Amino acid sequence: MSESIKLLLIKALSPVHCGTGQSVGGIDLPIAREKPTGIPLIPGSTLKGVLRSGPNRDEGLHRAVFGPDTANASEHAGSVQLADATLLFLPVRSARGTFAWVTSPYILRRFGRDAREAGCSELSPPALKPDEGKVTVTGGALRIGDLGDKVVLEDYDLESAVSKELERFAGELAKVLWGADGDAAEERGHFAARVCVVHDDVMALLLETCLEITTRVRLDPDKKTVVKGALWTEEALPVETILAGLVLATPVKQPKPLRDGGPDRYEAKALLGYVQGLATGGVVQLGGKATVGRGLCRMTMVG
Repeated sequence: MSESIKLLLIKALSPVHCGTGQSVGGIDLPIAREKPTGIPLIPGSTLKGVLRSGPNRDEGLHRAVFGPDTANASEHAGSVQLADATLLFLPVRSARGTFAWVTSPYILRRFGRDAREAGCSELSPPALKPDEGKVTVTGGALRIGDLGDKVVLEDYDLESAVSKELERFAGELAKVLWGADGDAAEERGHFAARVCVVHDDVMALLLETCLEITTRVRLDPDKKTVVKGALWTEEALPVETILAGLVLATPVKQPKPLRDGGPDRYEAKALLGYVQGLATGGVVQLGGKATVGRGLCRMTMVG
């Protein structure tokens, strides 16, 4: 049973491709999604691998958190579990305000459950249920007055309603994502003004039609022409996507003879604190296609 839990938030600074290999569908290299919901995700195994291979490590804590290397894997398991990070907000083109951070009631309910597990009651989202042809917004940044305050997201023309509860939630989340200091005030305001909630069915359509699809080719190094058959498409989460998941710590499984330092060093909170330091130390690269700039992200942990 877990002794300590934190909430992990991820902000995409470039398109993110966490793939599943080749597909028989229309996209050659699709991204990972939950099977029943179709919600995109970054697998926990990806997060663990990135943090485990990061710099500035403390070897004793590193071994306790992630377990020993493969050759000695039978000695003990790691003490920290990283859950899949699932999509929380999808950036979608808007006819006003450039783009919106879009989510749905189902996604918010799941996030609220995780936030409560991590003890982040201030991040509990409101219980909103917009109809299929409507959208709930935080203010007027996305509304078009000439169209009766409608919001246009991609090809969807939606009637809008303002929610003060959603505005409060967006403001609290912005403090976590961008920090509460004055230097990030513009970024916080930009985010809070563009958060909106659509019907779950509309969100499902946006998740199928609003992700980034890139067509790529491979050139013959001598002729500088496309190699026959070397044309493919890749799917990616767009820049500005926001994802969330849980990080849990259990009682340390490392045998006492292998530990160094005092007992407090291996408490669950201390182990999560170490992981938090690894996650928030700067820009990290998640997923594939790193050499073409994919997967640059910033992580934040609270709880």
